[in-house]
Amino acid sequence: MSIPPPPGPHRPEDPYQPPQPPNPYPQDPFAPPQRPYAQDPYAQDPYAQDPYAQDPYARGAYGPPGYQSPAGPQGPYPQAPYGAAPYPVWGQGYSPYGRLPAINGLAVAALVLGILCFLPAVGLVLGIIALAQIRKRGERGKGMAVAGSILSSVGLALWVLALATGGAADFWQGFKEGAGARSGFSLAKGDCFDMPGETFDGDVYDVDEVACAGEHDAEVFATVPLSGRSFPGDDRVTQVADDKCHRLRDAYAMDPWALTDKADVYYLTPTSESWNLGDREITCVFGPVDDTGTLTGSLREDETTLDADQLTFLKAMAAVDEVLYQEPEDSAEGASAADLTWAGSARDVTGAQAVALGAHTWSATSRGPVAALVKDMRTESEEWAAAAKATDADGFYEHYETAYGYVDGRSTVTAREALGLATTPPLYDDGSDSGGGGTGGGDSESGLDV
Repeated sequence: MSIPPPPGPHRPEDPYQPPQPPNPYPQDPFAPPQRPYAQDPYAQDPYAQDPYAQDPYARGAYGPPGYQSPAGPQGPYPQAPYGAAPYPVWGQGYSPYGRLPAINGLAVAALVLGILCFLPAVGLVLGIIALAQIRKRGERGKGMAVAGSILSSVGLALWVLALATGGAADFWQGFKEGAGARSGFSLAKGDCFDMPGETFDGDVYDVDEVACAGEHDAEVFATVPLSGRSFPGDDRVTQVADDKCHRLRDAYAMDPWALTDKADVYYLTPTSESWNLGDREITCVFGPVDDTGTLTGSLREDETTLDADQLTFLKAMAAVDEVLYQEPEDSAEGASAADLTWAGSARDVTGAQAVALGAHTWSATSRGPVAALVKDMRTESEEWAAAAKATDADGFYEHYETAYGYVDGRSTVTAREALGLATTPPLYDDGSDSGGGGTGGGDSESGLDV
């Protein structure tokens, strides 16, 4: 009697396969049923062809995600067997697809330096470093790094060639010469320069600044700004220059004895054309009296170049000279009231400056000569006082000439020598070398347009 096989599909055991060990884990009751013919290459799997695989509603082929057919979530046909997903599910959130990698910054710098041919060695090094970083980081900019390296290499080669042939020295010399050329209205106090032409006549558009220690055509001693929006006119500009430049000259060159007769006062003035370009100042300069001559060394003697003793002495002498310059014109009556008043002013200023010089503490070398000068200044003050009291012309001029005998006299020269100042008295309008201090150099002014 034989035992019938259990219901359901059955396949004979393959005698050539080794026995299968029992499954130690119980079957999941919720797992889908096993297909008995899935591993049999000869048997036809009845589930291999899914009759519902082409159901458009079962796989959600129509409508947006979550769309349900009228027949229900599964459509009119059952879902594909074994829990197969109807369509792939994409992850939620931001997707980085399509974003380009960053550009390497050193590659950009290498390209810029290569194009400008500036610091070619630096541009070449940056290009090489940029290529290494791009390979390592996956950044963009390889083309820029390569181009910058090539251009920097070419620039470096040109620099080496220029240094070898002397071209760089010529370029630097030309650059310095170009930088030294300055506009006439951009000069500053204390600058020395050469004129583009042979004389000071005509318009001046630019000058060449040079060192004041050597030979030069002119030296700036002051600048006078002009106000107003419109050009005031050539006559008005010239009038302002005549007045201001004379006053400012004495503040720059405090020692009139140091101004030789070869130096004169000039000024550069704006024109109507340069005014519209921003030229709004007068430039006061020392220049040679002779158009073909030159100046040597700086004429500057002020607080920036003088010591305390020299400064005290020159201020006292300048105060006396200022009053002496105000001497009235000769009158037909002889000693007029104006002459007497002026003589009284000379008495006062000479006595006051004698007191100021006597109160100053002088160095050992200058103490004695200055004391002798102070004694003469007190005697001079007494003569001016006597002139101020004169009742007739003869009495006035007698004391007048005696007082002037002490002005720039022997004691003044000795004190100057002890102080290290100029010892040659300047020439005055009448050609003499005594009286009143003097102006130093010619007394004519010339104006130049810039």
